[in-house]
This record gives sequence, C-alpha cells and structure tokens, in this order.
Amino acid sequence: MTHKPVHLAVYDTLADWETGHATAHLARAGYPVRTVGPTTAPVTSTGGLRILPDLALDGLRPEDSSLLILPGADLWDTGDDLAPFARTARAFLDAGVPVAAICGATAGLAREGLLDDRAHTGAVSFHLAATGYAGGERYVEADAVTDGVLVTAGPTEPVAFAREIFRLLGVHDERANDAWYRLFHDSDPQAYAEYEKAVAG
Repeated sequence: MTHKPVHLAVYDTLADWETGHATAHLARAGYPVRTVGPTTAPVTSTGGLRILPDLALDGLRPEDSSLLILPGADLWDTGDDLAPFARTARAFLDAGVPVAAICGATAGLAREGLLDDRAHTGAVSFHLAATGYAGGERYVEADAVTDGVLVTAGPTEPVAFAREIFRLLGVHDERANDAWYRLFHDSDPQAYAEYEKAVAG
C-alpha cells in the first residue's frame, strides 16, 4: 500500500527526543517522512542537529499528507514565530487530516484555540492554562490523548505519543501496538517476540 507522506515540522530549538519513535516506525511501516520548516533554510535542534527541510510550510497542503507532527521547541513559548504551524494544524484538523502535537506544541495549539473543545494533555495543566485558553476542563492527566484526529502528549512521553499515532493511522493492530509499547516503554523482554509475531501476521 502506498501512503501519503507524514510531515514532521522542524524549526530552531525543536526537541530531538520527542518524535524519533514515531517517525522511525512510521517510515518502517511505509510512510515517507518529510520535514517541513518555516522556509527551506536549515534549522538547528536543541541537540545541535542541523536539519535541511524538505519543503517550506507555505507549500504544505492537508490533502497531500497523512499526518502533521509538531514537536516541542523553546520557540513555542518565546514569541509568535511558530504560530504559522498552529494555523496549519487548524487547516489540517478542519480537513480531517491527523495532527500530533507534543510538549510545547500543545501550548501553540492552545493559543490557536484548537484545544478548547477537544480532550488533550500536555506537559502540565498550568503550562497550558498560562496560554489563556478556554480548554482547561478538557485537560486529561494522561501520557497521551487522542480526540478525533488530534493526538497530544507531554515531553516525557515520546513512546506513548508514538503509540497513539500508530493507533490513529492504523499502522498495527492493537495486539502489535500493545507489544510495541511494552517493549519500548517498559523494556519488557517478552514483548519483542510478541511484537515480531504480531506484525508478521
């Protein structure tokens, strides 16, 4: 099966550790992963990785994508530089195309009003409350939350974040998802064989 690409937003100060589980396993499942920057100029992650985006944000259309992933970054909380990514997330959600946001990106979505009426999580509830958003009653104390086609997670939960993405896109059945999560989150040695057997059919 040919899948539309997964688009990973990249920008200066992005948190390297938050999306690797998701993108690596999506790529192995046949989803091309394409990076999207503010422009096509290089960006530098928190870990010092220099990334040359595949395309600029203004060239991204929901109909060309399977998913938009928004990682955390210091820039989400230091100004409006990343607000265009939140507006793009709105266009994706309005089109019924999935969006997955982790850490500071959830605050960006909150400022855009995208969490006011959706169940969600983030780093901590008061971080999102500081945005002045109206969705505080929809905040869930959980590793990761899916509401419709939106996934949210906190910065310490890249594995749970990936699991919710896999569920949303139907990458694996639930037996494989459970084994994958136990392998990478819980370091369960028995889960490896269970995962391999589950994905083999």
